[in-house]
Amino acid sequence: MKAYKKHDPENHREVLKPRTWFESLNCAIEGVIYAFKTQRHIRYHYAIAAAALFLSLFLKLPMVEFVLFSISIIVLLFAEMLNTAIEEAVNLIEDRHHIIAKNAKDVSAGAVLISAIGVCIVLYMIFTKYVYDNMGVTLREAKMFAGHIAVVALLLVLISVVVLKSATKKGAPLHGGMPSGHAAVAFSLFTAIALMTMDPMVALLAFVLAIMVSHSRLAAGIHTKMEVFLGGLLGLGLTLLIFQVFFIWLKR
Repeated sequence: MKAYKKHDPENHREVLKPRTWFESLNCAIEGVIYAFKTQRHIRYHYAIAAAALFLSLFLKLPMVEFVLFSISIIVLLFAEMLNTAIEEAVNLIEDRHHIIAKNAKDVSAGAVLISAIGVCIVLYMIFTKYVYDNMGVTLREAKMFAGHIAVVALLLVLISVVVLKSATKKGAPLHGGMPSGHAAVAFSLFTAIALMTMDPMVALLAFVLAIMVSHSRLAAGIHTKMEVFLGGLLGLGLTLLIFQVFFIWLKR
């Protein structure tokens, strides 16, 4: 976030207290817009929420599941905006790198992390059953082919990573560049494990492992957040597509 400047004239312009309910509503809307404009993570969460809401309509979620999902999204967005408000207030009070100011920001960021974990749990519990219900019977009938299709999917992911890195002319197949090869492989394996085992706990552990592998690329400074995100999306999406094509072919 851009640091607050105490001597910036823009930060010292006079602000009038809202006198009516309508003016208070306008201030609240301005707060939402400000958070959306200045906070990249909030924009990401809005995009994910919109996509998930559209998917919920497509899947015709039962009312209870839709309400639980909506509440989890609202809690996450609320936590993000509260985090932004705390950061702004801390910057106003203390513009130096003070350990107490850092603690306040870290705690508010931790609230966002907990909310995000809650959303992931709700999404997993609600949406995965639609994937498992459609693929479960076919996968059990074709268990002997599942390992083969997982290997094929992984190889196609690796080929895609090489092709994309060759196109962007940046990075080696599994070191640097767009997209992250490690993230692609990790999420490809996570998807294959989830579909092959049909076990929520095993899938969750595989997902945690994929996240840790992806984060290690960020921590080492080898990839940017976008490269890791696109790598994970490539691995998950392509593997899911290969399994789906295989299931459709098997049902013919």
